[in-house]
Amino acid sequence: PGFVESSCRSRIFWMKLNKLFLQGKFFQLEIYDPYAGPVLLDDKLASRCGYMLSEDVWGNPVFRASALSCHATNEADELFTLTVNIKVSSFSSMRAAVTYTYPMYCSYPSWASREIVCEENYMEVSVKTDVPAVSNDYTVAWMSALPETQNVAYQQWQLMFVSPSGRKRVTVSDAVKLGYSFNNTLSRVYLRAPYHSNESDTSVVSGVNMNMVTSTSMYRQRWLLLLIDTTVSCPVDGISFTDTTLTWTMPRVIPTLVVQESTFLSKNIVMGVDDQVIVNPEEKNYLLKHNETHIRITIPIGAEEGRLKSSISDGVYGVTYSIELFLEHTWTDAGWQTTKYTVIKSISTPFMPQMPTVVNNTVPEERLFNVAFGHFLPDVSLVAIAIGNVPFTPREAQHHGFKVYETLFSNRTKGFILEVSFDDPYVLKEYVNRNETKYTLLVNYTLSVGPEMTLYYHSAEVECVIADIELPEAVGYCDEENLYLTLPTFGLHQYWELYLGNTLLNRHVALTNGYLAATNSTHLILQIPLFAVGVIYEEVSFQKIKARFDVALRKVRTMEILQMFSVSCSFNSSEFIICHPDGTVMISAQMKTVPAIDMSKTRLRDSSCKPREYNAAHAFFKFHVTTCGTSVRFEGDHIIYENEISYEKETLPGQSIPTITRDPDYRLTVLCYYQAKETLVLGAFVSDPVTSPPFGSATMGPRSNTAAYRRARKALNVVSRVSKDESFMEFYEPSMAIVKQYVEPVFLEVELKDESPNIELYLENCWVTRSLDFSSTPRWNITVDGQVVLNDQCTH
Repeated sequence: PGFVESSCRSRIFWMKLNKLFLQGKFFQLEIYDPYAGPVLLDDKLASRCGYMLSEDVWGNPVFRASALSCHATNEADELFTLTVNIKVSSFSSMRAAVTYTYPMYCSYPSWASREIVCEENYMEVSVKTDVPAVSNDYTVAWMSALPETQNVAYQQWQLMFVSPSGRKRVTVSDAVKLGYSFNNTLSRVYLRAPYHSNESDTSVVSGVNMNMVTSTSMYRQRWLLLLIDTTVSCPVDGISFTDTTLTWTMPRVIPTLVVQESTFLSKNIVMGVDDQVIVNPEEKNYLLKHNETHIRITIPIGAEEGRLKSSISDGVYGVTYSIELFLEHTWTDAGWQTTKYTVIKSISTPFMPQMPTVVNNTVPEERLFNVAFGHFLPDVSLVAIAIGNVPFTPREAQHHGFKVYETLFSNRTKGFILEVSFDDPYVLKEYVNRNETKYTLLVNYTLSVGPEMTLYYHSAEVECVIADIELPEAVGYCDEENLYLTLPTFGLHQYWELYLGNTLLNRHVALTNGYLAATNSTHLILQIPLFAVGVIYEEVSFQKIKARFDVALRKVRTMEILQMFSVSCSFNSSEFIICHPDGTVMISAQMKTVPAIDMSKTRLRDSSCKPREYNAAHAFFKFHVTTCGTSVRFEGDHIIYENEISYEKETLPGQSIPTITRDPDYRLTVLCYYQAKETLVLGAFVSDPVTSPPFGSATMGPRSNTAAYRRARKALNVVSRVSKDESFMEFYEPSMAIVKQYVEPVFLEVELKDESPNIELYLENCWVTRSLDFSSTPRWNITVDGQVVLNDQCTH
């Protein structure tokens, strides 16, 4: 049959079956017995009769049989024939099997005095000897009677085993029951033994564990007693590994097989792979070295004659390397003329984890992810790939627009290349730094690994940061009454936002503050009236106002300020009132009387507060709300500061009352509204600022030049403490109890540590209780609504 190959090597039949022919099928081997017909091969028969059924490193079934196997036909110890039936069926029960008969022929004309074969499942020794003949006349009649003579001789052979448990003499038929096989040919006697039998022993020779059977074969016939040493010893280990090589070590001299070591002479050492001799091992980077004690074969892991195979262990990808080696060592010694020692060894490395690597070969300028995933053996294939948790088969990925293909590397491995555009919707995008975008590709690979097609999963995250965002540039200008700011809308709200101080400048804030906001397809245009919230007055006089408007460009996520946009202009304004957040009031008053008055003689409630600047038509005042007779009152959630500009009339003395004046009345009421929004309750004595209740309370009034101004609530840093006297130089410790008489003053200091110009401290309510619970009763009020309370009675 065409799916079978065979060869002869080292007194062994080698037969290999093509796995492709047997794929999806079941097969059995039968050994043809010339006398009994086909015999089904099983493990017990194989070790006793000299057969070995296994697979090569590529998965092809391999059958090996000793030339001295139970069912081989022997012609004069030179020509050997073995016939095998190969039964193939599509069913595990082997019904409807097709039988292929395959005869094998091997010629071995020359034998050594002793030949030993160490197969994987048995040990075999054959010794050259002469079986006593009935006559010295080599006639045809004698030759025809030889099989009978041999049968009789077989019945008279006995075996003597020597082991640590003692000596044991058995007949050949009893030896067969123990799993041994013993027989003689025309010129040889052989013994075949399984490994680790009861009659065997284990010893260490030059660091290698050896399994040996010490036996003597005895033949008795009338006056003749023939004793033959049929001892056999084979290595059972001697394999070692590094990350790059495997080494097979065997003893050069085996004492149980060499009686007089001083006469030992190594004649030839040959190594091979499968059934082929490697004539020049160094050409394949193999090392075959020997010294006085050892023979070593070193094979680089990954050598072509072996096989690297992918596998998965506990979810980890890795490889194993397997190779089929044999060694032939021929030596001579005084006890034996020539010994040929053959060892067949199937070697596989332990599982070697191989962490796959993901290499980012992306060129940012191409705006295309290029990701390499490897290295893998050829027995690994890509089954599926998920981009951004969306699964695709390789075909679907190609259809979507991804590029997925294999690439080969110089070390006979391969990788998988994935190309994905930065602009693909499955790519994550994040604005970072000032003008960069971080593109993130999330990939999950699903691979089919090894002949078993085990699924393996690997995830990767690949990032690329590229400066592909242009920060907006703003343009500012003014007209007679407004400031204008124009900036591009690209990236606005997506990457960055506009902030007025700490307040997000959205449409609601713009409308509340009196701004006009207009957008087209590319730009945002802000119109800010001169006296709107947020305008900063850099210079103010009755002749001109230099005003500035600032907005900050902040990152959406981190609130980091990227740029400040400002527009600054000078305005001519004849009449205005400006209430600064810090309590400064600036007024430009215009004369509107007939006849005209002298504007230098105008004043505030406090007559000492006169104009800073003036001319014939205007007077300019600048003062603080706590000076110049300014009064304060509360209306709803507002604080209102009020003052009045009046004119000092000039009077002429008459003869009697009333006085006479030619100046008209001039009165201008000035009102500034501030929103009293936030109230902070604060204790003057607090031993634990986290858990203890506060002692007093205070009101924080953020100032603004419009009653409709709103600001975002934030934490305020306010500290209160009690001074020992009116100097406010020494203060009581926070945890110290203070005893005061009812009429004694208490010097309380409340300090606002917030440096924001938009926040001012206003003491609204202050009271005293007997305990640290600020809501407890009784209580004594010190201030109520900002006014000092005199002779306050206890409130229950």
